[in-house]
Amino acid sequence: MNVTVDLEHDCPGHWAPAAEDIALWFNSANESIARDMPEISVSVKVISEQDSARLNKQYRGKDKPTNVLSFTSELPPDMTDILKFIPLGDIAICAPVVEAEARQQGKALNAHWAHLLTHGFLHLSGYQHDSKSSTEEMESLEIAILDTLGFPNPYIIN
Repeated sequence: MNVTVDLEHDCPGHWAPAAEDIALWFNSANESIARDMPEISVSVKVISEQDSARLNKQYRGKDKPTNVLSFTSELPPDMTDILKFIPLGDIAICAPVVEAEARQQGKALNAHWAHLLTHGFLHLSGYQHDSKSSTEEMESLEIAILDTLGFPNPYIIN
């Protein structure tokens, strides 16, 4: 099983990881949840604070920028049968918010990106944090996935 990443960087002046790194992180997450699915693709768009605030308000009712938003693909099954990759969904990630959070939390920027993109990928895979038990399950998965990639526990703030 393989995850292909389509990366679009729409936030000039802000760093973002390479598509190859993101694909490595997503493949690690995909292996960890042992999903029996053929080739999949994820679209990642690096966005500004203004775009993040607009999307967050439109889809979550919150009038402020956020770090990451996930949108699952809702293609009909007969459509996915003809595609080379099954689109799992889209992730919008706000580079300025990610940078500010990494600074505030004393985290390496690359590690914070890995965490938030893994978090978004798990959302696309059906994981949620809308109850205590689902939050614990999702956070445990994130910690384990990031550990296999050599990143520290993202829930320990320095």
